[in-house]
Amino acid sequence: MNAHLQAWDIAVEDFPADGFAADQLEFLLGYAILAPSIHNTQPWLFRLHTTDVEVFADPRRSLPVVDPYGRQRTLSCGAALLNLRVASEYFGHAYQLETFPDPAQAHLLARLHLGLRCETGSEDVLLFQAIPERRTSREPFRPEPLSPEVSQALEAAAEAEGAWLHLVRDDEGRNALADLVAEADLLQWSDKQFREELATWVRLNPEQQRDGIPLPQLGVRNWLTSMAPLLIRTFNRGAGQAAKDREIAQYSPALAVLGTAADTPAAWLAAGQALEHVLLRARCEDLSASFLNQPIEVFGLRDAVRAVTGREGFPQVLLRLGRGPAVIPTPRRSVREVLLHHQGNHAK
Repeated sequence: MNAHLQAWDIAVEDFPADGFAADQLEFLLGYAILAPSIHNTQPWLFRLHTTDVEVFADPRRSLPVVDPYGRQRTLSCGAALLNLRVASEYFGHAYQLETFPDPAQAHLLARLHLGLRCETGSEDVLLFQAIPERRTSREPFRPEPLSPEVSQALEAAAEAEGAWLHLVRDDEGRNALADLVAEADLLQWSDKQFREELATWVRLNPEQQRDGIPLPQLGVRNWLTSMAPLLIRTFNRGAGQAAKDREIAQYSPALAVLGTAADTPAAWLAAGQALEHVLLRARCEDLSASFLNQPIEVFGLRDAVRAVTGREGFPQVLLRLGRGPAVIPTPRRSVREVLLHHQGNHAK
């Protein structure tokens, strides 16, 4: 496997079952870092202790334009936390979880204490096996509807983490969300600061960099590859992006809005765990997913997304779900690169 994708190639048999808890936790972090994140920023840091690991949001990987309050950064860290929990259970360890354990440390989101041996259930196995198989797919999906059983399983996955999932499969709701996605695209791309921020995270040579958005995922023609960041910064491609995303949304077998009752950092962290639980459960059902979060990111459109669902609370994520072709994973930094006290990492 190429160097930038090595993080995805974890050998289960390498788990140090008879080792120290800190060594076991470091191994388990190899699964945490496979979580999805906004713009593939991977905005997490971890600090290992004798039997604990602390999860931090990395303020250096913030997106002040698209994510000014750090909501999606916290969601991303929550997804990593869910992977860590699932991996712990798979390898037969109970755990104790504290969220926001120290108000004096603003970026400390959670502390997980690795506990004694416990039984591994069948659901633990299924979710764990889905971690290295999960992908964000921007390919077209086949028009196969989700069965009621699968829909219920996805809804239950969100509820297990204190969130709700509303599946939109009727034409009226799908068209309404598609229009909101397109409207948000137009608004975001008209903002030069948005384009500047996006261009910063585009990767021309993803095999040489372990984060960011690989250029092929943006649909840029090969002959424009070297100019892509400049083009993104310079030209408002909103109309084209809006038309493309509206079509993607309209013809998705299902759109899903994940939301929470509150809109606080604690709710965002719960939403991130719910998101990853849903994505892993979807992978277990041979479903792929990608994000259409634009109308949730744009002030003034988030309430319109909620209105489509008819639910109380706050939309946190807009997903499309369906079955499609296999895709390669996005690059990841190594565990060593996201451990505090390694290579100058810090969190305050």
